[in-house]
Amino acid sequence: MKLKEKIAVITGATGGIGFEVAKRLGKDGYTVVLNGIEDDKGAERVKELAADGISAEYYGFDVTDEQAVDTNIKAIGDKYGKIDVLVNNAGGLGGRSRFEEMTTEFYRSVMALNLDSAFFASRAAIPFLKKGENASIINYTSIAGWNAGGPGAGIYGTSKAGVHALTRALAKDLAEYGIRVNAVSPGTIDTPFHAQIKSTKPEVFASWKNNILLGRLGQPEEVASVVSFLASDDAAFLTAETIQITGGQGLGI
Repeated sequence: MKLKEKIAVITGATGGIGFEVAKRLGKDGYTVVLNGIEDDKGAERVKELAADGISAEYYGFDVTDEQAVDTNIKAIGDKYGKIDVLVNNAGGLGGRSRFEEMTTEFYRSVMALNLDSAFFASRAAIPFLKKGENASIINYTSIAGWNAGGPGAGIYGTSKAGVHALTRALAKDLAEYGIRVNAVSPGTIDTPFHAQIKSTKPEVFASWKNNILLGRLGQPEEVASVVSFLASDDAAFLTAETIQITGGQGLGI
């Protein structure tokens, strides 16, 4: 292993936006370390990346499990001697529930998936980011972090608003080490995240574009390109920022 090799760790990277980010950073010259909880899919993804000439490996662990995150991030950092970029991509809706009927278990599971996971991974990676080159953390908030989400998605929106605040707080905390912390805030991106409504209510899914100024849904690679920029030297003076990738969603037409 050469220390000049660039190392990117991407959580939740076996599908959707996460895998597109892995491909893009791999093409940017990073060795990409994918995380997920489906080991068979992780192995397949590594093979796909290798076929494209990208150096990649997979670590299977649950990002909501504090000990598992600490153990695996340390193993990655120890192996490569550093981490240059941490992309906290893992997250999800976790289901829908109105607050009146919401169980504490559901509340905690959604917060853990979206907010705790970013905290656990960031904390574990900091010692290795300090050894990185133009090191940065890139988090994922969401348009729901600004508009509080749709019916039943209020706690998802709350968790993503927390990620927005965490991003700024980490940026303040890590600036002295030259570690930048930014976030992307995707709008409606055409990924398996929306598979259920796309298959059961295609007319509703199709109507979403009517609330987007550019008149279409976003694509995963369009998020990946912004992540690529934030990780690059071109963004060396950007920190504590959240970039909206929404096509103008919700601004009215």
